[in-house]
Amino acid sequence: MAVFSALTPVFVATLCVIIAYLLKSFNRSEEKRAPGGAGPPPAARPWADEDLQDNTEISPVEDDGELADSEDDVPQVPYVSMCYTPKVMLQRSRDFYVLMNARRSVRFFSPETVPREVIENIIRTAGTAPSGAHTEPWTFVVVEDPQVKHRIREIVEEEEEINYKQRMGEQWVNDLQRLRTNWVKEYLDVAPFLILIFKQTFGLHPSGKKKTHYYNEISVSISCGILLAALQNAGLVTVTTTPLNCGPQLRQLLHRPPNEKLLMLLPVGFPAPDATVPQLNRKPLDAIMVSM
Repeated sequence: MAVFSALTPVFVATLCVIIAYLLKSFNRSEEKRAPGGAGPPPAARPWADEDLQDNTEISPVEDDGELADSEDDVPQVPYVSMCYTPKVMLQRSRDFYVLMNARRSVRFFSPETVPREVIENIIRTAGTAPSGAHTEPWTFVVVEDPQVKHRIREIVEEEEEINYKQRMGEQWVNDLQRLRTNWVKEYLDVAPFLILIFKQTFGLHPSGKKKTHYYNEISVSISCGILLAALQNAGLVTVTTTPLNCGPQLRQLLHRPPNEKLLMLLPVGFPAPDATVPQLNRKPLDAIMVSM
């Protein structure tokens, strides 16, 4: 009995600690479930490009600007499609596959000039991509000036060296080693054109009111795919680059507004006579297609 009396204060103290812990845990879970509750911050990803992150994919623009009213209805017009026989369809699908299967990421460029009109037609083609609510949230900055190209190279190489040595992580760097890539981007000087693709996180009406750009990154990514196909169709080469943490500096260099975020940088031109590419194999059809 004496022993029990001596242990009672310890038991009560322990019970109080357990109850306090349970109440604290319950309050935390309630905060997470509450609308607008501030949960724990997401784990940091040092390789994530902060300039590409925004919350305007499907939500209205959340800042001090006033949103524009909905636009008038768009008139409907008849759609006339190109009709082919099954034989012609099959041949065209095969020919286009052969064309695109020859596309490779090339890092060795010829300084030979490319007609400006060809580049303009390729940009026009990229601009035919579908977009959320037809907002067309893309800007293609075409750089031909040697000094501007060189400054772009300096910015990219400076950040890329940090990426390779600090931000990207050992596994990522090891995966790139087999492709023999590093932070030196000589082709940014050599290629006759650089095309920098910016996504517009929101638009502006002539009145100054803001216009939400739905699914802007997905829309611009689709246009980039069409751009790559148009380059291949014209006999030009490129390599897709997403220069990590270079967006703000490049946006300032190219005098782009704050609502534009860099998505991709493409050097464009003809391949150098001695250009080489990694010998890679594509996945077979049964590895990328599921039939049900």
